[in-house]
Amino acid sequence: MFSQVRSELSRYLRTETFGGALLLIAAAGALIWVNSPWGASYTTMVDTKLAIPALHLDLTLADWTKDGLLAIFFFVAGLELKRELVVGELADRKRAALPIIAAAGGVLLPALIAVGVGWGVDGMDRGWAIPVATDIAFALAVLAMTGSRIPAGARVFLLSLAVVDDLIAIILIAVLFTTTVKFLWLLIAILCFAGWAGAQKLRWSNPIVYVPLALVSWYALHEAGIHATLAGVILGLLTRVRPDPDEDEHCVPAANLEHFFQPISAVVCVPLFALFASGVPLNSEVFSELFVNRLSLAIILGLLVGKTLGIFGFSWLAVRVGLAEKPSDLGYRDMFALSVLGAIGFTVSLLVAELALADVGDGSAVELAKAAVLLTSLAASLAGSALLLRRGRAHQARRDERALQGQE
Repeated sequence: MFSQVRSELSRYLRTETFGGALLLIAAAGALIWVNSPWGASYTTMVDTKLAIPALHLDLTLADWTKDGLLAIFFFVAGLELKRELVVGELADRKRAALPIIAAAGGVLLPALIAVGVGWGVDGMDRGWAIPVATDIAFALAVLAMTGSRIPAGARVFLLSLAVVDDLIAIILIAVLFTTTVKFLWLLIAILCFAGWAGAQKLRWSNPIVYVPLALVSWYALHEAGIHATLAGVILGLLTRVRPDPDEDEHCVPAANLEHFFQPISAVVCVPLFALFASGVPLNSEVFSELFVNRLSLAIILGLLVGKTLGIFGFSWLAVRVGLAEKPSDLGYRDMFALSVLGAIGFTVSLLVAELALADVGDGSAVELAKAAVLLTSLAASLAGSALLLRRGRAHQARRDERALQGQE
């Protein structure tokens, strides 16, 4: 079982690393496009309507990537969280304590900083949630590119931390961005979830059962007034992870679904969302506001300072008081470098910025918030890379020293 879990983790990391690279390319492409002489065509593309009148869905292409494609991203996150909780790092209480406490610190401190800095600013009644999420794909991509000589425990810690972080962010989205609920549609969604769980219990495997349940649950949540991407994470959490006694481990529904959907999420859904969400005009007006406007400062300080100190500070304190155990191969300097990567708040932060600030002013608040997220994520990735490279050299020097001592 342990080797299977480790192999699944390795595959997950490889896919997320490649997806993270595509995410960076898509984001850079969007920034270049919108700030080029052809920027108007980018705006036209983003605002193009793709409506389904029979279902009363009048969504733009940007809305479809935000509400539709990200549902697949959250479905994969739900599957991964379920696997981690049942057979992975979070299944063992002692091993689970550290990433859970670190994730809690990485949510609490950024929120407090954002509230403190942005108190009274339009949109900050919900905008404080913008800096609380860590982007799994982006952070793992940076770790893979610059942390190859860091012990394997670093990858496990960062992944577990990001999975718990995403769960908290999903809960915040459900609580903050649900205003009015249509209970009939909510009941339909609940029945779909119950049907999915029942089909899992009965060991049904035919897609004819599951595809309609997934689509109807997504549509029902959308019509109920609840962010439809939540359907993805709920269905992921309801999917079976443990194999039956007479069943091959590779045939478990969660493993099959993750093998199928994770590449789609990492290579298609998240990069497309980045393409549609990252097109921020970087003009003199944005730059003049970026470091003086309290909205952007709340996001920048919340992410860069709050995430770093929240993750590292809570981790250090948990280990010192005996609430958690630090991986034996990781030092505190390694964990600080990983905490800096936790300040990369790309996908979910951009999503929350759009949800929280959509009705504020003329739309400039959304653009400013996105620019703050992009700038801070870039700064965190560069700072984290520098720290990881330095720690990698230190670990390599120790390995070389041990090898020389072994030859003597």
